[in-house]
Amino acid sequence: MQQLFEGIYSDSKRIYTKNLLPGKRVYGERILIDKGNEYREWEIYRSKYGAGIKNGLTQSIFANGSTVLYLGSAEGTTVSHVSDIVGKEGAVFCVDISEIAMKKLARLAEERENLYPILSDAQMTENYKEFFKEKVDALFQDISQRNQADIFVRNAQFLKKGAYGALALKTKSISQAKDPEEVLEDELKLLKNEFEVTQIINLEPYEKHHYLILVKKK
Repeated sequence: MQQLFEGIYSDSKRIYTKNLLPGKRVYGERILIDKGNEYREWEIYRSKYGAGIKNGLTQSIFANGSTVLYLGSAEGTTVSHVSDIVGKEGAVFCVDISEIAMKKLARLAEERENLYPILSDAQMTENYKEFFKEKVDALFQDISQRNQADIFVRNAQFLKKGAYGALALKTKSISQAKDPEEVLEDELKLLKNEFEVTQIINLEPYEKHHYLILVKKK
């Protein structure tokens, strides 16, 4: 088992995280035992960040002990792997607008005590700013709305200066008519107000019309 980044591993074919709760799966993922350690396969067709790693991400934004703000957490597929990475000393604040998804995530948080579900629209930062007396170590977003970069920039207030973030950009959610590369360029202009853009990854063949944008807070 090779370590790709802190808390992220590969057997040369698949990507894994070390299971925070050995013996328990989250979404039916494959379990691998290696040298006494239990690893959960990170299904890259179900995770934009996982697809980004597979397609050459150069800098992971997550680390052991990190505090993370995760926008668009859904039912917790990728969140569960972030939970593995940050470990028991870390924390993942999970914002999602869907009550159905949040109920499932809340059940996951009962087992994974480093998860903190927040039912809210990620545009309404005033709804959850009380959770962040101190700034977070990483910001991640996976939201299908027209103003994705704007939402990401609004939440930049919670991220430490010099810390990394990643935006999973869905170009077709912004415009069906424009070319994906044109949409990307428009969104990058907004991001550059708050961030240095350090890498842009096309997520095909795992996701069509998607990019993972790695940024560093100015």
